[in-house]
Amino acid sequence: MPIVHLNGKNLPAEEACVPVLDRGFIFGDGVYEVIPVFGGRPFRLSEHLQRLENSLDEVRIPNPHSRAQWAALIQDLIDANGGGDQSLYLQVTRGQAPRDHALPENPAPTVFAMSNPLKPPADEILEQGIKAITLDDIRWTRCHIKATSLLPNILLRQTALDAGAAEAILIRDGYATEGAASNLFVVLDGQLTTPPKGPRLLPGITRDVILELAAAHGIPHREADVRREDLAAADEIWVTSSTKEILPVTTLDDAAVGNGKPGPVFKKMYALYQANKAALRAG
Repeated sequence: MPIVHLNGKNLPAEEACVPVLDRGFIFGDGVYEVIPVFGGRPFRLSEHLQRLENSLDEVRIPNPHSRAQWAALIQDLIDANGGGDQSLYLQVTRGQAPRDHALPENPAPTVFAMSNPLKPPADEILEQGIKAITLDDIRWTRCHIKATSLLPNILLRQTALDAGAAEAILIRDGYATEGAASNLFVVLDGQLTTPPKGPRLLPGITRDVILELAAAHGIPHREADVRREDLAAADEIWVTSSTKEILPVTTLDDAAVGNGKPGPVFKKMYALYQANKAALRAG
């Protein structure tokens, strides 16, 4: 049984309990972060903690820890779960309070963290790609906040799974925003494009790494709006996240993307990303 962290203590997962009046349980009133760990080392920890701070500020939950305290908590939990490659989940809720839509004064946030094994994408997926469908983006208009209230995302992803697809690519006002649980990249005429940051999408850490690698290795790239029709014309489509890494979409709405196989830009970027991970493992 994995070891989790709850409010200052590490303990077996089955022993961790949260009060039923915690606002995270009652309202989904909280934020979260997912940090990949390679070789026992958290990946882009500073960037993940900055995004956590941004989410906390947006929803007006006081940050319960300093950067140094977060780093110590995270490393302690990584070590308690055996090091290696992990997916570390952090969640901060507003804490326990009587049920009322008004924010409680002087809240005592609940801090929870857990770890799960992190495995790379299966070779079959890397060789064949995944299927995706397009769906209307039914989420709220502050998607840059990594909030725990993910019911719209859950319903969208389940709609994709029900259709035999692995992911839903979301469309708002004629433009693609991101996946139900991922960021979006397309390759059009040899140029890598991803929608710009803003309230319509989550500012992904893996997304930023890909842009950095593209800049460092001479891959033409830009942040620009992606129209629905651009998806149909794309040579390549990818979805990215901390746990998915980079996945090629080779079928969209039952039509082949490009030639229906992972493309050359994806293969180059995937190799660069793996080299980046290897460097982290090596310290």
